[in-house]
Amino acid sequence: MGNNSANTFNIPDPDELKQMGFSQLAELAALIRRRIIQVTSISGGHLASSLGAVELIIALHRAYDLPVDRLVFDVGHQAYAHKLLTPREQDFETLRSFEGISGFTRREESVFDAHDSGHASDSLSIALGLALARDLNQTDERIVALIGDAALSGGLAFEALNQIGQLQTDLTIVLNDNEMSISHNVGALSLHLGKARMSRAYTTLRDTVEGRMASTGRLGRFLVNAGETAKGSFKKLVVPGTFFEDMGIVYIGPIDGHDIETISEALQASKKSKGPVLIHAVTQKGRGYAPAEMQPERFHGVSCYDPRTGRFNGKKSHNPSYTEVFSKALLAEATARDNLVAITAAMGDGTGLTAFSETFPHRFFDVGIAEEHAVALAGGLSLGGKLPVVAIYSSFLQRAYDQLMINVALQDAHVVFCVDRAGVVGEDGTTHHGLFDLAYLRTVPKMRLLAPADAQQLRDALHTALVLDDGPVALRYPRGSVPDQADDATRAATDTDPQLLPVGKAIKLRDGAQASILAVGRMVKTALDAAGLLAEQGIEASVYNMLWVKPLDEEAVAQAALAPLLVTLEEGTVVGGFGSAVLEELARQGSAPATATAQSQPRVLTLGIPDDFVKHGSVEELLRELGLTASQIAERIRDVLQGQGQTD
Repeated sequence: MGNNSANTFNIPDPDELKQMGFSQLAELAALIRRRIIQVTSISGGHLASSLGAVELIIALHRAYDLPVDRLVFDVGHQAYAHKLLTPREQDFETLRSFEGISGFTRREESVFDAHDSGHASDSLSIALGLALARDLNQTDERIVALIGDAALSGGLAFEALNQIGQLQTDLTIVLNDNEMSISHNVGALSLHLGKARMSRAYTTLRDTVEGRMASTGRLGRFLVNAGETAKGSFKKLVVPGTFFEDMGIVYIGPIDGHDIETISEALQASKKSKGPVLIHAVTQKGRGYAPAEMQPERFHGVSCYDPRTGRFNGKKSHNPSYTEVFSKALLAEATARDNLVAITAAMGDGTGLTAFSETFPHRFFDVGIAEEHAVALAGGLSLGGKLPVVAIYSSFLQRAYDQLMINVALQDAHVVFCVDRAGVVGEDGTTHHGLFDLAYLRTVPKMRLLAPADAQQLRDALHTALVLDDGPVALRYPRGSVPDQADDATRAATDTDPQLLPVGKAIKLRDGAQASILAVGRMVKTALDAAGLLAEQGIEASVYNMLWVKPLDEEAVAQAALAPLLVTLEEGTVVGGFGSAVLEELARQGSAPATATAQSQPRVLTLGIPDDFVKHGSVEELLRELGLTASQIAERIRDVLQGQGQTD
């Protein structure tokens, strides 16, 4: 076992696994589970999926010579055991914390991490690319991909499977089949794999075939006994594999994904085979922790919790989350609109559509991990006379950019996109921050784009988007609790019937002649706080809740430009985002900074996310790192006004 004094759980190095017996490895699996539970109870994280994949990861590290051989994770939700073995045990308590280790695989973190994971269904493409590079380099490293059954249903995975079968290069795919993604898996492939798990007695006698399989060793004997009866095993083993065999991929399974010896024998068999091999391992999500076994969806991604009881400890805000506000508002709108339908891509719970699905099951469509299909489907539903609402995370919607452009906007289809997790999301980090939606949605012709600042504006924005009778509309809102209402008018309107928002009109919240702050979304509250701090220093700044990013309020921009300094503030990339839109409008009005010569022309300060990726940490820590807290913004504005700061 490892002898690092900081390694209090005494988790072995990868090379030591090869000398350990299977009973020792089973004890190691239990030890790793205890460590995962201990740390995630404090840090939060993807618990159930990581618990379910422990034996698979131990067996993979035992069978392969990592990192010379390459192990590619899909999504990376299940990689915690991998982190503990490679070795990051001494840093594991920093999981998902600011400046700590990521909740996903990251190449900068370890040579054992083959790629930066975070989005589903890409592992097979990455693994095939590594295998082809190996072939071109004439080297002999082995490539293996670990993919879940939900991720395998994604279109990108099917595209990769097609070429893997065609090219016939050596590649091992381990299918971790736990029947679960974030929400229950849906679709024909899930049903196909379900039949592999659940098929009963095959009526035709197959004793001769099974006898031959049994004679090949322990793995063969296990495969024969894997069915519910000896007669059922042939169908259970052969019929489900025909899908992959027809694609030119050798199929082994289904096997017990918690039996390290069986997994190891399957991996050894795949290493002796030429061409691609798929090992179908059935696992239990949340394995070894009763609360997660009983409620795997609830324990998919967790905040801090009591490991003894499974009860979550996080402090509940007195304000609802943006997602909760959206969920309640959509239900009310759907009650009044028979043609309203809702679409999610395997994120019914996360996007707040569970209540809708329970109330209107025939008007709810979960397409699985297939964002491109979700958006194209919405276009078709709109053309068929329905009013589709696509609820989706910002970072996942960017996967469907072409469908936004061609299947919705080009068709002038009235589809409403409710873009959750916009802006900085926190501990999930780089692949999950919603930093680019303002930029890429702005480029879509006919798209209208709103960024509501509080609960009532979110209700009003949804209502307005549904009432508009043509073309696409998107509203984006962040993760977390809504702030108190931005002004007295909206505060008084809380929980009242939603109102129509005038298209392309901003709301001026505060007067001030020395600077103008134009803000959108969650940054409106920050702008007001910054203006308050400036006022204490004798600097009066006006604040605009711009609300509409497209179409932009031209009159508000012109009025704001009368101040010596114009500041744009957004929780998105400054490259092509809201600030860029304001600069474009200023240029159109003849007030761009590059052409400004008169003293009356404003200087422009664009504040937002720089042209880079943002790491993980709490939202508060990340906003501070990015210079987007109220005090930092106030200081930046003061310095520019006093000639001590730059506007670029």
